[in-house]
Amino acid sequence: MVDKKQFLQYSWKPDSCNLPRFDGVNFLGKLKGKKIMFVGDSLSLNMWESLACMVQASVPNSKTTYVRRDPLSFDYGVTLYMYRTPYLVDIVRETVGAVLNLGSINGGNAWKGMDLLIFNTWHWWTHKGQSQAWDYIRDGSEVYEDMDRLVAFNKGLTTWANWVDNNVDPNITKVFFQGISPTHYEGREWNQPNKNCNGELEPLSGPTYPAGAPPAAAVVNKVLGTMKNPVYLLDITTLSQLRKDAHPSTYGGLSGNDCSHWCLPGLPDTWNHLLYAALFM
Repeated sequence: MVDKKQFLQYSWKPDSCNLPRFDGVNFLGKLKGKKIMFVGDSLSLNMWESLACMVQASVPNSKTTYVRRDPLSFDYGVTLYMYRTPYLVDIVRETVGAVLNLGSINGGNAWKGMDLLIFNTWHWWTHKGQSQAWDYIRDGSEVYEDMDRLVAFNKGLTTWANWVDNNVDPNITKVFFQGISPTHYEGREWNQPNKNCNGELEPLSGPTYPAGAPPAAAVVNKVLGTMKNPVYLLDITTLSQLRKDAHPSTYGGLSGNDCSHWCLPGLPDTWNHLLYAALFM
């Protein structure tokens, strides 16, 4: 029988430093009156849910307000928002159908006025067939049925980077990019062909992932390196690649095979430990 809490027995520790223990009271005190928004897909939601639970566990008697489709507010005046937009750029309705516009960000007005923004995108760029959310891709004046997804990702992320450079005042708003969260559908990536995350109970040992970094991580590094405004990369990729054991497939009992999202509590807590360290160390 699977130990329903085994994935909680592992935590990540960097080689050359000690991460501070997450202190929810300190987090709320330092960010009193601030507005924090996660912007992205369901991996952003994973991190938002994790942070909400970690803070609430630290201040269980704090007055907390949450209404579906509204942000989560604590009585310290800290508000956690989640804005779902899987591509960051827009999907718009044109005469040909749903079009992923690599040069358009209409939702950005909702991101303004925040004290802390944590962006994320990648997983939906790989979707094809019925799980693909668009019919065509627009790149400037040209419309395509498809294109190399890494090329499209680079173009869309560059549009996002330009939006941040033109719309965010770094003296007021800190900006983070969540990094590329990996999947574990292909056991050959960790030298176990014909396997996936289902039934995996232990993380990989050692500091490296056999398959190396996903190509999308190089795109993120390239785009961030061109920006005028400072954006802090939460480099979650390798530490998350090692946690092939931390997905819902083994523990969640849900239909289907989910090797892309993460159990909570679990690995996304480590992402928030990194966020906490980046903010306060």
